[in-house]
Amino acid sequence: MDIADLRVFEAVSRLGSMNRAAQELHTVQSNVTARIRALEDELGVSLFHRHARGVTTTVAGQRMLPFVPRLTTLLAEARLAAQDDGTPSGALSLGGLETTTALRLSPLLGRFARQHPAVRLVVTTGTTAHLVEEVLQCRLDGAFVAGPIQHPDLVQEVMFREELVLVTAPGITAPTMLGEQAALATIVFQLGCSYRLKLEALLAGWGIVGTTPLAFGALDTILACVAAGVGVTLLPRGIVARAVAEGQVAAHRLPARDAMTETVFLRRRDSYLSSALGAFLDLARRAEPLSAAA
Repeated sequence: MDIADLRVFEAVSRLGSMNRAAQELHTVQSNVTARIRALEDELGVSLFHRHARGVTTTVAGQRMLPFVPRLTTLLAEARLAAQDDGTPSGALSLGGLETTTALRLSPLLGRFARQHPAVRLVVTTGTTAHLVEEVLQCRLDGAFVAGPIQHPDLVQEVMFREELVLVTAPGITAPTMLGEQAALATIVFQLGCSYRLKLEALLAGWGIVGTTPLAFGALDTILACVAAGVGVTLLPRGIVARAVAEGQVAAHRLPARDAMTETVFLRRRDSYLSSALGAFLDLARRAEPLSAAA
């Protein structure tokens, strides 16, 4: 069993077809079929059920599947560690909340690219739940998410502290006015948004329950819906500062116990801290406070 066999196994399992796996791997179907049969012979178990529509992964295959990204990452990290002479280089895949990427990471990306041109940096946005899973599955080297996160396989470091504000249409001059609305929607990011529970708990504390959540994937869409009076949202004060200044939305400050939130950087506990990742984290740690940078 080698890593090439495992990559073929993962592709077939994910795509449910030997032919589609062959197309993705830029090879012929007979090669994929031969590799899978050889792997099954070596392990002494069937990894797939064959049927007219393709294949489905057996119970044995499902048990083995989680090891594939871990083994692939481990081999890649071993190669990286051997070649890492302290000069940041190579691929670096990071994740971030949409708000964190726009507010905190965007100013750092250009600076990092100029300082370390040999690093191929890719940043993916998503919800906290999605990004945590991507890190656990070794598809990201690390991610900036809403903390705290408690997981035995992850280590975290507090990177930023943000003040959250309640964002409403400009005609809402006080949060108490929200209770007068017959139906209130909460405008949030996709399922797994860390701000959704905070917002619902905040509204419940004001006696506002039974709200309807509307989920969108883009910050601009959320702000446009709030500005149009569709609903309310909860966002870092810095991310809505321009929209507030232009009169598009209103931002309402919250009690200190509800307002502050932490953004943490997390990565797998067993992962290799490369020079590239270390350099990016050092840059993030030295970033100016938001009040000074805004």
